[in-house]
Amino acid sequence: MFQGAGRIPWLLVLSCLALTTAGLAGLLRADELYGRTQLVERQLVWLMLAIPVMAVVAATPWRLLRVWSFPAYGASLMLLFVTLFMPAVNGARRWIPLGLFDLQASEPARLAFIMALAAWLMHRSSQTTVRGLLMPAVLALVPMLLILREPDLDTALLFVPVLGCMLYCAGTRVSHLTAVTLLLVVSLPFLWQQMSSEQKSRIVSVVVQRDGGSAPAGDGFHLHQSKQVLALGGLRGSLYERPSLVDDPAAWQLPASRTDFIFVMIGERYGLAGCGLVLVLYAVLIWSGFGIAAAAREPWARLTAVGVTTLIGVQVVLNTSMTVGLLPITGTPLPLCSYGGSSLLCTYAAVGLLVNIRMHGRWEVASIPFAR
Repeated sequence: MFQGAGRIPWLLVLSCLALTTAGLAGLLRADELYGRTQLVERQLVWLMLAIPVMAVVAATPWRLLRVWSFPAYGASLMLLFVTLFMPAVNGARRWIPLGLFDLQASEPARLAFIMALAAWLMHRSSQTTVRGLLMPAVLALVPMLLILREPDLDTALLFVPVLGCMLYCAGTRVSHLTAVTLLLVVSLPFLWQQMSSEQKSRIVSVVVQRDGGSAPAGDGFHLHQSKQVLALGGLRGSLYERPSLVDDPAAWQLPASRTDFIFVMIGERYGLAGCGLVLVLYAVLIWSGFGIAAAAREPWARLTAVGVTTLIGVQVVLNTSMTVGLLPITGTPLPLCSYGGSSLLCTYAAVGLLVNIRMHGRWEVASIPFAR
């Protein structure tokens, strides 16, 4: 089982552990600013569970994981369906209460979708035709529609770039992907009409944002406070230099500081250097993931690695961009850093898949090498 231990991508694994450590440091800083919680201890417990999950996924022969791709996809759809009947929290049904913790079904659903799509595309050439794109679109649309019913537009939209990248790597013509992209652009006015007032407000707040002065009301408040708290950290962060004197304690107020805005807490504590280090670690993770995909010669392995790496990369771009006003505020967590058991477990399971493909890829190969 462990004959590939010498091929473990330690750079990938260590970068993930370093990112989780940075997230824990951000949680500690949030406790200092906003009051003591038990979230640091809980996140440590989740980490102690996530590391064995990563190890088990890495050690399991990926051919067995491939066989279970479609059953896992079906089970994830059932969990998403069950979620719609759970008690609403803040107007949304996104979690299944399991006593000791709440399961966010959309997290494993994304990973199961990647595995199932890779299994569908692995030995086919039909995706080079327009008709051949129908089944991959259905595989993406079913979980997207269930997640939209929660409602959770941000998570649902994550399926789109993952689908596009995996189709491209599977041989789909660029002209077809371009046509689909243009169709999505044309449909934006219709999508705008279907958005809630809160979702529209988040987009508008990016267009009309302004720096300085008092914090605006509504969703613009989150963006204003995010940039302000990040700026208060300065170049070196509050750990190394005295924070700027601010008469109004409300200037430090930041909702969701332990989840969606954990990147701001890291920046406030460790400054620009801390933010830069976190981004470098994510760059190492993404570079390693695509490197593993490029080295894989079996179709399912390569496509799965592409999907996992794309999913993590897109989340990083969305989360870090929203904190500085480059993109609208979303509920996308920062992988490996934000507090959340479901997210941490599923991300480490996804990393375990990458480790698995890197360890076992050379001797568990198809008779015909993968070629795009």
